[in-house]
Amino acid sequence: MSSDMDAIIIGAGHNSLACACHLAKRGWKVAVYEQNAAPGGAVKSGTYTKPGFVHDWAAMNLSLFAGSAFHTENAEELASHGLAFAPTGNPFSTLFPDGRWLGISNDAAITRARVAGLSTADAQAWDSLTAAFPTEAEPIFAVLGSPMNMRALSSLGWKMWRKKGGSGSLDMARFLMMSPRAWLDQTFESDHVKATLAAWGMHLDFAPDVAGGAVFPYLEAMAGQAFGMVLGQGGAQTMTDAMVKMLKAHGGQLHLNAEVTEIEQAAGRATGVTLADGRFARAERAVIANVSPSALLRLTGGTGDARHEAAMARFQHAPGTMMIHLAMDALPNWPAPELKRFAYVHLAPSMDQMARTYAQAKAGLLPDEPVIVVGQPTVVDPTRAPEGKHVLWLQVRMAPGLIRGDAAGKISATDWEGAAMPFAKRALDIFERYAPGTASNTIAKYIVTPDMLEVDNPNLIGGDQVCGSHHLHQHFMNRPARGYADGSTPLRNLYHTGAAVWPGGGTGAGPGTMLAKKLAGN
Repeated sequence: MSSDMDAIIIGAGHNSLACACHLAKRGWKVAVYEQNAAPGGAVKSGTYTKPGFVHDWAAMNLSLFAGSAFHTENAEELASHGLAFAPTGNPFSTLFPDGRWLGISNDAAITRARVAGLSTADAQAWDSLTAAFPTEAEPIFAVLGSPMNMRALSSLGWKMWRKKGGSGSLDMARFLMMSPRAWLDQTFESDHVKATLAAWGMHLDFAPDVAGGAVFPYLEAMAGQAFGMVLGQGGAQTMTDAMVKMLKAHGGQLHLNAEVTEIEQAAGRATGVTLADGRFARAERAVIANVSPSALLRLTGGTGDARHEAAMARFQHAPGTMMIHLAMDALPNWPAPELKRFAYVHLAPSMDQMARTYAQAKAGLLPDEPVIVVGQPTVVDPTRAPEGKHVLWLQVRMAPGLIRGDAAGKISATDWEGAAMPFAKRALDIFERYAPGTASNTIAKYIVTPDMLEVDNPNLIGGDQVCGSHHLHQHFMNRPARGYADGSTPLRNLYHTGAAVWPGGGTGAGPGTMLAKKLAGN
């Protein structure tokens, strides 16, 4: 094993790989150590049901990566290593129990007409949002793509003040603090329109009444209409595979089945890592840990700073998710045939239902009516299944990592081994009500419980797919703790990255890219 690495990175998720590629491209000697037999973390694909049916393990939507700073800089090289996207102009929709539905497509006239079918007033509000999106989104994207330090914030604030003035800047700050329900109630009148957009908040741990969540339904709606969505051609694995090839092309190393058990330190400085087999790997310039905050404490034995250690120990995680992968003879028999064209169909009938589901999961209860996200990747990319067949990707949100009971009073098991099948049946029964015949068209299914997600990737504690709540106390300058949103830690040469660090979860590789730029100086 080489002992003269400039940087050692723990974990081979997409943030690690983006960081490693950026550093290696600039001449750093980089080694990545991954405990699993395959890289990718939550961004990987496999034949989990039947041969020929390719399923995305967790992440499916690669739009954030396609628009990321890392991809923008490296698009040509990544494409040469096999990265390929499958775009769609019909990103998401919601089907309601009364048979009505609303879908967001990148044809603005069609989307507006759908909104108008629910509310004329809301169509006019939609027009206003659409017209203002290029201007209003610019400062939001600037914040989400900027390092979270005082210098960057001061620059962003000054630019916003010059462009929008004092009142406009304060209005933007107010919007960033709003809950989804507050913004949606002030903007639309149709409960169907509100629920369609509010469902996106649930993807990032923002139930309708959680402050700071309005920006995500807004961005998903407007960006979906403006740009559509992209999946990975042949599976999300294309993104991971391309970054691994890029890393190796620039001399970087990837070690699989190599669990790091300790981050070594001396005189307040990280010096390297010890592996499960007892080997030591030295890092001259940086040890970069793509781990949960609690794991950072465990690996270091403490960072030497009481405030930082307390923040890592108290870092809060979002409720979990159950994944259900289905191999299908046919697409769901939706009441509206147009729904067979959408990448996502949400089964989330109201903001009240979403709020109740979230509260139940936070209380440790299996929700009586979980939100179901039905991903239809073969609508966008038919190569993922044999001809005429399909795969479905179901997220069941929310699901408690630790079960204390059942909100419906019907499931007695309080461990996932016992609760997996009855809770999956509850979700599939809901799906069947919306799309009768789904069960009879199912060839095979594979259920992934929250604890299975965590075993596969220890960063997904309790099945939390975003490695930590994005609520305001853990977002912006507080992610993962005040003073450490730039990936630094109290230990010299030790850095923290991954979804637990600003700007957080998603496939955009922001934490890894920002840290690499900080370390490399560009």
